[in-house]
Amino acid sequence: MKTATQRSIRTGLGVITLALLGACANMAKTPPGTPVSQVVAQFGQPTIACPLPNGGQRMIWSMQPLGQYAWGTNVDAGGRTDQIVPVLTDQHFKVLSQGTWAPQQVLCEFGPPAEKDGVGLPSEIQIVWSYRYRQDGVWNSLMYVYFGQDGSHVTRHHPGPDPMYEERPLWF
Repeated sequence: MKTATQRSIRTGLGVITLALLGACANMAKTPPGTPVSQVVAQFGQPTIACPLPNGGQRMIWSMQPLGQYAWGTNVDAGGRTDQIVPVLTDQHFKVLSQGTWAPQQVLCEFGPPAEKDGVGLPSEIQIVWSYRYRQDGVWNSLMYVYFGQDGSHVTRHHPGPDPMYEERPLWF
């Protein structure tokens, strides 16, 4: 049986999430070519900005570590945005299957992860970044991105349930 406090917390988190989603859903409707200064004025500073070879920048606005959404765009050298798109989606995570991805590239493509951890036996620890997201737009999930033992590049990735959303007995 849920306590009044648990219900209040869940309701409050739900209201905050809906408000943020409403604000950020408009972010994806920003027309390509919008000056980045206008995007920053409306949505705030990006979580991360990475330089691009053409003199522009890759920018990510992220709700990690507790949120499930992030948006990214490329900005040209003149300060104009490309299309702003959600990046924490099953479709977008598929880019990790193409080519070799170093940690800095993953950071610039998806933003900072919700968690960084190591898994495996002590002699074979692999570095894993976990991104909180909505799998298939529905399920509270984490996308686990493995960088292998040396941490130099992505070796695999897969989704799994997000334990943050599991209901636990009060005594835990």
